[in-house]
Amino acid sequence: MAAKIIDGNAVARSVRAEWKLRAEALAAAGCRPGLAVVIVGDDPASRIYVRNKVKACAEVGLYSELHEIPVTAAESELLTLVESLNRKSAIHGVLVQLPLPKHMDPRRALEAISPEKDVDGFHLYNAGSLMTGNSIFPPCTPYGVMQILAHEGIPIRGRHAVIVGASNIVGKPMALMLLKEGATITICNSKTPDLGAMTRLADILVVATGKPGIVHGDMVKPGAAVIDVGINRMSDGKLAGDVDFASVAGHAGWITPVPGGVGPMTITMLLVNTIRAAERSHAAQRAPAHA
Repeated sequence: MAAKIIDGNAVARSVRAEWKLRAEALAAAGCRPGLAVVIVGDDPASRIYVRNKVKACAEVGLYSELHEIPVTAAESELLTLVESLNRKSAIHGVLVQLPLPKHMDPRRALEAISPEKDVDGFHLYNAGSLMTGNSIFPPCTPYGVMQILAHEGIPIRGRHAVIVGASNIVGKPMALMLLKEGATITICNSKTPDLGAMTRLADILVVATGKPGIVHGDMVKPGAAVIDVGINRMSDGKLAGDVDFASVAGHAGWITPVPGGVGPMTITMLLVNTIRAAERSHAAQRAPAHA
């Protein structure tokens, strides 16, 4: 039995339609959600990502600003810009596009963003809050995976979730979010001795390694939900995931394609976090002052 191919674009459209209404309600109340994106240098992939983010903002009715800094700029220039955006009332979310040039410390740049505007969910405050299950802004990619699972009605509680890849951006927060929903968690990394033995245990398998085709059909439990977070540019110019789609689709119950799976949800959850940030800001402004 072939797996159901999850259409990430369709899920993204559904989520965006819901949150567009919330953005419109905020705008009608005098608070149009605003996102500022900062890019340093001319990395082609980063420029594509940034263009897609700005386009998505327009589609949902968000205000957006794009700030471009030359690759030769000093780190202090980036930090000064971030501080100015923290103070700007029309901006509710601030995003610094990674990677940064080698002379800039990405951690310092991300920590400069106000936690209340950290819509990427990478600030230490939000990362720590995720540990306690109270994050203001969950990281966008694992947040998007959770939305996909919910949309497809894939059960989490009591299931065994295996995550291949232990990055701070996907693997670790993914584990915490699934754990909160009652899954039993296994995290695999490059030191895992028998990867297939682990992945065959998974009811939910999330793969985020940046290694194309690392998971193939005989490594997947029949009927499992396989979420491919990887996106790799191959020598022929085509995009491929971390999962060997053709062989895994014959074993899994659900599978996300690359492209068109998790990718559209990452940008969608960035919009969701920005709208939520605007809602929080608007509510705080309307709250009565204490004597």
